[in-house]
Amino acid sequence: MSTSSFHRLTSSPNVFSRAFSPEHRDSLSALAHEEDFPVGARLFNQGGHAARFWVLRSGNVGMDVHVPGRQAAVVETVGPGELVGWSWLFPPYTWHFGAEAMTPVRTDEFDAAAVRALMDGDPALASAMWQWVGQVLAHRLISAEIRLLDLYAPHGSGSRI
Repeated sequence: MSTSSFHRLTSSPNVFSRAFSPEHRDSLSALAHEEDFPVGARLFNQGGHAARFWVLRSGNVGMDVHVPGRQAAVVETVGPGELVGWSWLFPPYTWHFGAEAMTPVRTDEFDAAAVRALMDGDPALASAMWQWVGQVLAHRLISAEIRLLDLYAPHGSGSRI
C-alpha cells in the first residue's frame, strides 16, 4: 500500500483512528488494496457471498434491498470514510443488502478471509473490529428508524428520537 493510501486510511476519525490502535491500523492497512468503481457499478448483490468489504475514500454508495418486480430500493447512502459491507463478519457470510456506486467511487478493499484470520490471531484486534462494526450497525439502525418515523409516524406524534 502506498504512503498516501495509508495516510487516507488513518486520517479519517470515522474509520481507523478511533476504532483501532496504531498497531492494528498497520496490520489492517497491510491487507488493503485500492479499488475504484464507476457510477452504476455493483459492489455486491443481496444474497451473494460476502468475501470482502470496503472503506470509501471518495464517492457515495447506495445500500439497497431487492424488491420483486421493481428496481432495488436504496435504504442507506454511505460516503467517504465509511464502511461498506458488514456481512463478511457473520456466518454464513451472505450479503443482507446490495450496494451500487452512486458516483465514481474510490475505496480501500479488504479480503474478508484475510481479516478474519488476522482477527483469529489477535484477540485485541478482533475485539476492536467487533466494536467498530457494531457501532456502524447501531448507527445505521438508528438512521433507518428515523427515516421510517419520518415516513410513517403521524405528524406531531411526539416521538423522542
